[in-house]
Amino acid sequence: MLKTSAQVETLKNQVERLKVSCQQFDQQNLFKNERFVKNQHGLFEHHLFRTKSVKLSDYLNEVFENIDALPSSERRHAQRFALESISQQIDAIITALKATSVWQKEQQIKPVTRYKKVVKKIIQSSQELYRELSQNHEFERRLQEMIELRQNEKINCSAERAKELNNEILVLHGRLGRCRKAITAVEEKIQLAEKSNR
Repeated sequence: MLKTSAQVETLKNQVERLKVSCQQFDQQNLFKNERFVKNQHGLFEHHLFRTKSVKLSDYLNEVFENIDALPSSERRHAQRFALESISQQIDAIITALKATSVWQKEQQIKPVTRYKKVVKKIIQSSQELYRELSQNHEFERRLQEMIELRQNEKINCSAERAKELNNEILVLHGRLGRCRKAITAVEEKIQLAEKSNR
């Protein structure tokens, strides 16, 4: 079962680890020059953040806001785009921290690799769920076609062949029923993920 909500919480916990380093960065007042702010409109390129500030903690807060506002797993393309944007934002913050003395050696690897693994897992989980649903719908369509072909064949065939076709149709209906149950199960998982991710 997809546990998108739990994965998002894990992502938030990984980002939470950057909070202290960002606060230490801000205490150094590395970019307090007003002219710098006026010229650059903040610490990062405008396409990365809406925030315009010289405080790194403000940018981290935007990351948290973006995680909370993640599109539902039902809108998988929008969710993927949002997660990739969040990943770029975290990379930018980490790059800024690495350029200063506040970035401790033991912090360098763990937060970077872990948050990327979580982002990848959320994207993959969503993709796999919708891929499974698509495959089940395709299987359903094929079964319906196979049933229809046999029903059409029954119109002009011998009694013996009609009996064989009836048996085949019964078997196919059984497979179709199981297929539709599988579709319902996947749709319920999607709905559950949708609710938990709001």
